[in-house]
This record gives sequence, C-alpha cells and structure tokens, in this order.
Amino acid sequence: MTKGSKKRWALVTGASAGIGEAFADELGRHGYNVVLVARREEHLRKHANWLEDKHQMSTMVIVADLEDPGAPARIMAKTDEAGIDIDFLVNNAGYGVPGQFDQVTTERHMKSMQVMVNAVVELTHHYLPGMKARGFGRIINVASLAALVPGSSGHTLYAAQKSFLVKFSESLWAENQETGVNVCALCPGFTYSEFHDVTGNRAEVAELPKFMWMDAKTVAEQGFAAVHEGKPLCINGGWNKFVAGLNKYLPRFVGYAIMKRMSSRVRRQEV
Repeated sequence: MTKGSKKRWALVTGASAGIGEAFADELGRHGYNVVLVARREEHLRKHANWLEDKHQMSTMVIVADLEDPGAPARIMAKTDEAGIDIDFLVNNAGYGVPGQFDQVTTERHMKSMQVMVNAVVELTHHYLPGMKARGFGRIINVASLAALVPGSSGHTLYAAQKSFLVKFSESLWAENQETGVNVCALCPGFTYSEFHDVTGNRAEVAELPKFMWMDAKTVAEQGFAAVHEGKPLCINGGWNKFVAGLNKYLPRFVGYAIMKRMSSRVRRQEV
C-alpha cells in the first residue's frame, strides 16, 4: 500500500471477477483506494496490481471465504489493524444454489445464507458507525431483479436472500438520512460474469436474448452513480426496469405463470 494513501478507502467483496471486479475499477477511477476481498488470491493480486498501475491507487488484498462464519471478523480485524477507515462498502459476494429446496443439503443452504445475508449484516454493522462518525459513507448491497419479481423454482433461497438485501438497504437508507451515509440496493438482471458458471446454468441462460443482458462495467457505473445520488434502490437497465414495473401491475397468478415458464428455461433443477 504505497500509492494514494490519502484517498478514501472502499471495500468490495467478491472482488475477483464480474460485478465486484468492475466495482473495484469504478472506485479506483473515482479516486478511492480499495480493499479487495474474495477466495482466489491469484485473481485478487493480479487485479490489485492492474488497479494500482491504472489508477495510481492503493489496494489491500484479503483472501477470505465468506462461507466461513469467522471470515467477516478476520476481514474487519485486518482493516482495523492497518488503520484503514472504510468509507465505501460494496457487499457483492454471492451465488445461487441450484436444485429444489429439499434436494439440497441443509449445510449447503446455510453456507449460502452465511455469504448472502449474515456476512452482509456483520460487515455493514461494523463499518457503518465509523462512516456516521466521519459524516460520510456509501454502502451498496448488490441484490437482484429476482428480489422484485415472484420467486422461481430452483435456487430457492436466492430471491428471498436478495429480497432481504433490498429491505435491509431501504431501512438503512431511511435510518441514515441525516448522517451523510447513503445506502443503495443494486438490482441487476442477467449480467455477463462468472456467476452463471458458479451456479451451473451457463448453457441455459446463454440461450436468452442479448437485450436481456448487461455488462458488469455498466452495472457498476450505474450503482456508483445511484448511491451518490442518494437513491435507496437502483434497477439496472431499461429491460429490468420494465420487468420490475410490469410486475407491479400484473395479476399475481400471471406473474407466477411467467416465472414458472422462465424457471424451466434457465434453472437447472438437479443438484
């Protein structure tokens, strides 16, 4: 950490690829130093070196698997020990667990809950007081369009977890109106990244029309702009806004029927 030491610091989880990687680049472009958190050390260090060269910024690499209940505490301890004040938190790490609910082990479900819910709450709870004390903070919780439409078959917990992030973000936004801390739930739809390789449905989603897709760079740019504008919710892209808006007016049984059909196309049902 030799460059840009006077800049504000951001922390991004799931920073080794996809939306997390794009957020780290966007933050560097806007003058932040970045703590990069993910499981894959080689990817993190390669990206950290690239960011430092491109933006003349500092980075800190923390290798951590957020499935481990002890990981958030270790992340927080490392930033605290380094004297780093986190002013911008991007809770991005996440994945979907393929298969129907009762066909997946409880252990696997609980690991996903640890990443998608528990770690988000713990990291936010730790860094928020410092942001409030300094009178400046930005928190982005990467949710999903799935949080705003009826639940689907397969990946049973995913929409519920993302719905939690939306409501959690909205409540934090409401609580911090006078503190200088902005909180935003970011709701992308299908985004070009490694997400669908991890969840095991790359072949299925590849058949979807190109107009339904966005690139991670655009998602990160829109999220960065939205949280600075003080928006509690950001739905990425015109198509996703249309889908979310349509869902408000469709009879529920129509929405359920559409999701059932979509599920059969893009969700892999076997574990």
